[in-house]
Amino acid sequence: MIKVDPSGATCGASVTGVDLSHPVEPLVLAEIRAAWLAHKVLAFPEQNLDDDALERFTLEMGGFGDDPFFEPIPGRTNIAAILREKDEKSPLFAENWHSDWSFLAVPPSGTCLSAIDIPPVGGDTLFVNQTAAFAALPDDRKNYLRTLTAIHSARGAYSPDGFYGKNDKGRSMAIRPDESAMATQTHPLIINHPETGEEGFFSCAGYIVGIEGMSDADAFALLTELLEWQSRDDFVYRHKWQSGMLIMWDNRCVLHKATGGYEGHRRELHRTTIAAPPAA
Repeated sequence: MIKVDPSGATCGASVTGVDLSHPVEPLVLAEIRAAWLAHKVLAFPEQNLDDDALERFTLEMGGFGDDPFFEPIPGRTNIAAILREKDEKSPLFAENWHSDWSFLAVPPSGTCLSAIDIPPVGGDTLFVNQTAAFAALPDDRKNYLRTLTAIHSARGAYSPDGFYGKNDKGRSMAIRPDESAMATQTHPLIINHPETGEEGFFSCAGYIVGIEGMSDADAFALLTELLEWQSRDDFVYRHKWQSGMLIMWDNRCVLHKATGGYEGHRRELHRTTIAAPPAA
């Protein structure tokens, strides 16, 4: 039986008592999934997974989702390196709040990150619980937000003119921007989690570029106001990395972002994306 130690924040827990370097028995997988749905972010210390094990665990948790703008590491199709070399000067990758690939027609359920090279300082990953953020709103505000449909797009990040586009120089990560990032996709601003039924915000300003039926100016003002609420400190879990650790999070109910503070040190994590479960 696994041991689950909650972080004490509104999300996050540490899981011990399982070795993910070997196939996981179905009953243990069910325990892990239940803990994941309850705590939204799980950390598995001292796993030291190779890429085969990372891929196997991702398959066990639901299969591979799409990673449309990352070049996979050599010899793999579904693993990307989240990499920053010690002398790199480019802006930090993923330092704004987001939900991975929310602009897809069927966004992924989760993401796994396996620690390969962890600096001695800095590099925490922040998570913010969107179920808790929505639950804390007054009822009239909830009712209004339930009526809104958000317009998502990757254009600000991954189009040729985006942040990681043609003017992004000196970056060690293998990012591949292209014109497909200009596409848009709509999702309700407030969703019911497909497995738990819990209501919460889905994604935020950044990948959300507008609101249906609202002017750009009004949508920008609302999204800016909402992001301030969605990212309040009392909804945040700060994850501190350890060598050999694996973490996984639920993109359907948390936002996340990277932090720096490890200048002069190399940092590398291997990432897989967990596909959404098939529609019922």
